[in-house]
Amino acid sequence: MTERGYGMLQDEMKRLKAVERPAVINALEEARSHGDLSENAEYHAAKERQAFIEGRLMELEDKVSRAQVIDPRSLSGDVVRFGATVTLADEDTDEESTYQIVGEDEGDIRNGLLSLTSPLARAMIGKETGDSIEVTAPGGSRAYEIMGVKYS
Repeated sequence: MTERGYGMLQDEMKRLKAVERPAVINALEEARSHGDLSENAEYHAAKERQAFIEGRLMELEDKVSRAQVIDPRSLSGDVVRFGATVTLADEDTDEESTYQIVGEDEGDIRNGLLSLTSPLARAMIGKETGDSIEVTAPGGSRAYEIMGVKYS
């Protein structure tokens, strides 16, 4: 993952530990004060929220511990790899678009961040400037030409 993605995961962990976890503990205490727990919807909702938070924390801690942070600025060349910012031209419409290939947790297509596991990113990996790629996606098959590759 990129440094930005690693930071996002760490920020989410901090927020869950410092804000969400204490809030759900307070909600549980308040729900307990209302009496009979077997018919207390607030208590059950707070327990479900607590289970979600703890599960998400375990998932994030695992990802952070196994993360391999890659700085795209340390890479170079015309071959598309993780971290590359790629400019594509749609071969049918000549419309250009630019995407950075990032880790699975970082993907945000609206902001030009393309997950490494997406069909488009998988089709680009290993290709060079000038190569054509064909991508089969849920919307149908599309052909693109790689106009440029940069690492920044």
